[in-house]
Amino acid sequence: MKQGSIMVVHPDDQSRQTAEIMRRFNDVLQNHDPSALPGLVAEDCVIENTVPAPDGARHAGREACVRLWLAIASEPGTRFDIEETFVAGERATIRWRYWRADGNSIRGVNLMRVADGLIVEAMGYVKG
Repeated sequence: MKQGSIMVVHPDDQSRQTAEIMRRFNDVLQNHDPSALPGLVAEDCVIENTVPAPDGARHAGREACVRLWLAIASEPGTRFDIEETFVAGERATIRWRYWRADGNSIRGVNLMRVADGLIVEAMGYVKG
């Protein structure tokens, strides 16, 4: 991820904390190193995934969320290009392009929420 790719709207403590959590989360996906995930995800975390269309699947609890993100971060031959991360308080928006092993890509966005230094919510949406 490029150093300047996280934009913090409000220079308050909550926004700075959220920006740091998002930086670490993005690093997990970009470096294919899910070892940091358990320390980033709250016990009551909820993910609404991008698949299956049209509504995606719901994953609730740390174990389920870490398991999903671990599978995504560990997928051979794939990569995420982080286009922008926008932070305001406890909320963050991550705009990304996901490259599959076959060379095709899809663009999407995650709407994230952080509380007490941990990810508590992630809603994923894709174009197309």
